[in-house]
Amino acid sequence: MRLAALAAALFAFWLLLSGIFTPFLVLSGLAAAVGVAALAWRMEVVDREGHPIHLMPGALAYWPWLVKEIVKSGWQVARIVLDPRLPISPTLVRFSPSQSTVVGLVTHANSITLTPGTLTIEAEREAFLVHALTRGGAAGLAGSEMDRRVTRLEGGP
Repeated sequence: MRLAALAAALFAFWLLLSGIFTPFLVLSGLAAAVGVAALAWRMEVVDREGHPIHLMPGALAYWPWLVKEIVKSGWQVARIVLDPRLPISPTLVRFSPSQSTVVGLVTHANSITLTPGTLTIEAEREAFLVHALTRGGAAGLAGSEMDRRVTRLEGGP
């Protein structure tokens, strides 16, 4: 099942990037996707962690929320940077994430970094070290909505 899902995802990605749909190129793209999926299977990277297809239902709910948060944070950072007083207060904050899997921890750390105004400097199971542009942004990281949503995405409560 994971092998077929990986091949289908690779082929869909190829179609999206190609934009040319002649029979030869479509069949070449399909063959390349199946070949790469077979190679990944042989390398034993098509496992629960390497291709977490079981997270897709949760991811379909998480991604739109993350995009909305990225847009909101981008707007806030733009307002701060364009303010003549430049009201920044760079802060480092350390907090414990609630995720239990490596995929959950990586998703949370990357989601923080994708959000403008924050950057995950260190991500370990026990604690994250995050740089925030403002103290308000730093204060909202521990026990945040993002932390709860990523925990729900990985199958937690």
